[in-house]
Amino acid sequence: MKIKTGIGIDIHPLAEGREFWLGGIKIEHEKGCVAHSDGDVLIHAICDALLGAAGLGDIGSYFPDTDPAYKGIDSKILLKRVAGLVEKQGFTIGNIDCVVCLQRPKIKAYVLDMRQCLAEILHMEIVDLTIKATTTEHLGFEGREEGVSAYASVLMIKL
Repeated sequence: MKIKTGIGIDIHPLAEGREFWLGGIKIEHEKGCVAHSDGDVLIHAICDALLGAAGLGDIGSYFPDTDPAYKGIDSKILLKRVAGLVEKQGFTIGNIDCVVCLQRPKIKAYVLDMRQCLAEILHMEIVDLTIKATTTEHLGFEGREEGVSAYASVLMIKL
């Protein structure tokens, strides 16, 4: 048995009048991520963590922001594709642990929906996928509500 870990991070600026997607869920907010895709920082961080643990590079290698095919794409589609790549390498996901840094909106009410959405896509038990949030106490670009960042750590097993 081989056990591997991976870590992913994604950061996007926020701007008024854009949709805010996080963990595959649309959250009502006056600001959303400025991005080539839908800007779902949580999914992007998970993708990078999965790809890294499997030794497959990073999300930009598979879905470059210079490719018009990915303009505005639903990040859940990207996650499904990454899950397929990881499975082809013979890996199963042990667990995923995530942190989202943003001042607003408060996401506590959405965390269970996000976990259910992501666990379904990744064919894993919801108890093995955690999402936490921090406000950064008004410090940094997240605290000033200029952007949002997400971090993901994964444990993968290859039998």
